[in-house]
Amino acid sequence: MTLVDTSVLSLAFRRRVKTSPELPLVQTFRRLVQEDRPVAVPGIVLQELLSGVRTANEFDRLQDLMEGFPQILATHENHVGAARISNTCRQAGITVSTVDCLIAAMAIETKSQLLTGDEDFELLAPHCGLRLLK
Repeated sequence: MTLVDTSVLSLAFRRRVKTSPELPLVQTFRRLVQEDRPVAVPGIVLQELLSGVRTANEFDRLQDLMEGFPQILATHENHVGAARISNTCRQAGITVSTVDCLIAAMAIETKSQLLTGDEDFELLAPHCGLRLLK
């Protein structure tokens, strides 16, 4: 399975000029969906995505679009795993957000790869076994 991060979804669902080329991350995301590959969204990613909208119409549009994707909710084990990742990264001199640690822990626990454009995941992956889809 592939978990999709906020960075990818915000690019994929952003209204764009028709003449601008689609970014490789968005192409990968669309290919996964078109090929009916298992794709899911962490609940915290849904919250981040919906928190970044400016209007009620945009909120409703995004919420409708996201209804088609299974959502993975964080468990107690995910939160404990996120704390471990955070501590390990901090000991290695890497500062990452608690939300990114939670998303990483969810991907690891579900044996999923993570599709993301957030470079912080590249920094933490070697310290926790997170698999990134490139």
